[in-house]
Amino acid sequence: MKDIKLFEDKKVRSVWNETEQKWYFSVVDVVGVLTDSINPTDYLKKLRKRDQEIGNYIGTNCPQVEVLTETGKLRKTLCGNVENVLRLIQSIPSPKAEPFKLWLAKVGYERMQEMADPELALNRSREYWQSHGRSEKWIQQRMMGQETRNKLTDYWSEHDVKKGDEFAILTNIIHKEWSGLTVKEHKDLKELEKQNLRDHMSEAELIFTALAELSTRQIAETEQAT
Repeated sequence: MKDIKLFEDKKVRSVWNETEQKWYFSVVDVVGVLTDSINPTDYLKKLRKRDQEIGNYIGTNCPQVEVLTETGKLRKTLCGNVENVLRLIQSIPSPKAEPFKLWLAKVGYERMQEMADPELALNRSREYWQSHGRSEKWIQQRMMGQETRNKLTDYWSEHDVKKGDEFAILTNIIHKEWSGLTVKEHKDLKELEKQNLRDHMSEAELIFTALAELSTRQIAETEQAT
């Protein structure tokens, strides 16, 4: 499960490893949170050169994991589990170290709750949208649309479509068929950058998106498309 968590309004790209039952977090994003650096990638490079011990530790223990980019695509980036992140925190003097440790614990606890009761995840999403002034009707449409999307991507995954670029290509084709715009053009029209386009759609746009994705899945199932 790919996700973007927020720590004090800063994004931390995250991935839940179902096999290991562990969260992995983008190391660069963690560095950005702790240092407020305008170039956390450069900060991390210098840290690894300056502190050979942490450099070796990161190189040995932190794998390259696919995470969501700002464009919604999947790209491999250096990630660490909670243990790895705590070790990194030790090497970066920061007033945010303790709050970030508490945040890590909270993220882990919430995930365990959601696994025991998936409805909690839905409720958190609902609370997020409500805090942004969305109506109950919009929220219901957004959640129904996400379910439709999940069923489509499940079909793709089961029929040899690769996550990442191939998902993005197919999504773009579907989106352009109903809207006349690519996903990027639609985001540009709404003056969005890193935000999720669907979170900024009108009710009508959500309905058209869901209808397009439902139709795509039904046609694919009928034709047994691969």
